[in-house]
Amino acid sequence: MLIAISTDGDFVSAHFGRCPSFTIVEVDNGRLIDKRSIENPGHHPGFLPQFFHQKGINCIVAGGMGRRAEELFSQAGIQTIVGVSGSVDEVVKRIVDGTLEGGESLCRPGLGKGYGVEKTECDHFQEEGQ
Repeated sequence: MLIAISTDGDFVSAHFGRCPSFTIVEVDNGRLIDKRSIENPGHHPGFLPQFFHQKGINCIVAGGMGRRAEELFSQAGIQTIVGVSGSVDEVVKRIVDGTLEGGESLCRPGLGKGYGVEKTECDHFQEEGQ
C-alpha cells in the first residue's frame, strides 16, 4: 500500500493541498518498505487527486482537507484519513502497526489559503482575545 502524508517539516501538516511536501510511505504486511519525501507539485483544484492516482497512491493522511478534495480522492479510489497530527515518524509507526485513526479535519475550509506552497504561515481564525 502506498500512502501520502501531508508534511510540514517533521510533522503532519494541517493543510493537505497547500502543505510544503508529502511523505510517501510503502507498507506491506505490517512492514515499512520505503519512505521518501517529495515537494508539493502545486495546489490546483482537482490536480492532486489525479497526480496521486497516477503515482499509485492508495491512501492520503492529513491534518485537514476540504470536502471537495475528499470527494475527488474518493472518485479516484483513494482513501482519505484526516484529523491526524503529530510527527511524521510517529504517524508512520501507527500506519505500520495498523493503529492509525483519523478524526475531524483540523483546518476549516479556506483557512490554508496562502499557507505552505505560497507562504510559511497559516491564516487561522483567531478567537477574540487570543
